[in-house]
Amino acid sequence: MRSSSGRISRRPPSALPVAPVLLPRIGDVLALVTATTPWSASATVGAQLAAHWGGTLTGCFIDPVLRALRGADAEPTVMALLNEPHAEPATDPARADFAGFARRHGVAHASWTLAQAGLAPTLRQLCAWHDLAVIERDIVEPGDLLDVLGEALLGCRMPCLILPPDYAAEPRFNRVVVGWNGSLEAARAVHAALPMLAEAKEVGVLDGMTAGAGDDDDGLPHFDPFEYLERHGIAAKRHAFHADGAAAGAALLEEARRMRADLLVMGAYSHSRLRERVLGGATRYVLVHANLPVLMQH
Repeated sequence: MRSSSGRISRRPPSALPVAPVLLPRIGDVLALVTATTPWSASATVGAQLAAHWGGTLTGCFIDPVLRALRGADAEPTVMALLNEPHAEPATDPARADFAGFARRHGVAHASWTLAQAGLAPTLRQLCAWHDLAVIERDIVEPGDLLDVLGEALLGCRMPCLILPPDYAAEPRFNRVVVGWNGSLEAARAVHAALPMLAEAKEVGVLDGMTAGAGDDDDGLPHFDPFEYLERHGIAAKRHAFHADGAAAGAALLEEARRMRADLLVMGAYSHSRLRERVLGGATRYVLVHANLPVLMQH
């Protein structure tokens, strides 16, 4: 840059203005609604979370007849037969009701949709433009829980907040427990839960890594949950955790109960689903038995 005298000035480049430090937030919340009169727990919790973060809310209803459809069951010919008696989404009276419901909870922008497909493909489709899905565990029958909800968790690649049956509390997660086993799924879960962890009064990490585990020289960067959380101003307390196989799920829930946790955060299906089915795994046990909300991420 030349001055008025013709000399070239040597001013250092100006720095960009520093952005204000903001808490992380979840912008777009999806609630898989199971009932409208009254509104189910997923709708209420989804609305409360969306209002809290100033985000948007989508309510989606899947007919119970269609929820468990998987694979060949969802072929177009089968779907056409099943869909024939259902009302067109535009005529669904719940659309206007949901908008009013969302406004009463303080949500400025809400939308409603009916899905004419199974749970897994619906969730996979909707995850493309949402940050969090709120799902009631009993959205499917107990016999379909592991296959249907498990497939949905595997396929959507989005954090899912799984609510236990008859959940009626406000989603104020003051005490959060994180299950840590060094897997990519666990790292994704910690990252997804950051908005909730940042607001928690207590964060405990159940560290299932043995000494030296995760330090293999594979040439890949390794995720340190304690360093990551500290970088975001979250003081997490480490709790040594030793449990394997099917015992891990029961131990996770017992520790969460002992620590009076409001929320459990964990990776979903760190092993293959076949291995989890054969050997028993933490994901499987927690899905069936958790009596507190669980944030899962595959």
